[in-house]
Amino acid sequence: MTTLAASGATQVVGAIATDTWPAVKAAVLALWRRTHPERVEAELEEAREELLAARETGRADELQGLLVNEWQARLARLLATHPELVDELRALVASLLAAAQERTGAQPAGSVTMTAHVTDGGDAYQAGRDLTVHRPTTG
Repeated sequence: MTTLAASGATQVVGAIATDTWPAVKAAVLALWRRTHPERVEAELEEAREELLAARETGRADELQGLLVNEWQARLARLLATHPELVDELRALVASLLAAAQERTGAQPAGSVTMTAHVTDGGDAYQAGRDLTVHRPTTG
């Protein structure tokens, strides 16, 4: 459920500043129809206003990351209390992914297999996306 919540949050926040927002917002509010849809609607609108303002100051990427984290937690809590909504969120994520691919022309990511062979005490670092490695300095 955590992965689904993360994917959902990424797609929802990614759609906030697009012309598809009204439909996305309606779909998200439908998820919360049993618990506080009016509060969620206000929070979605606030997030949209903040993100649009952040674009003008060049800080949209930073804010978008924070919003993804925030909405991931909200979606995860929603699924924890209403597990019957998993299929509905899964369908929403699939439709948002399809819309984003159509909008950007991006191809869907396929599966990737990575293999590393290390000898003589070497190190191997692999990542499907971002990777940060901190190594202690010796001296």
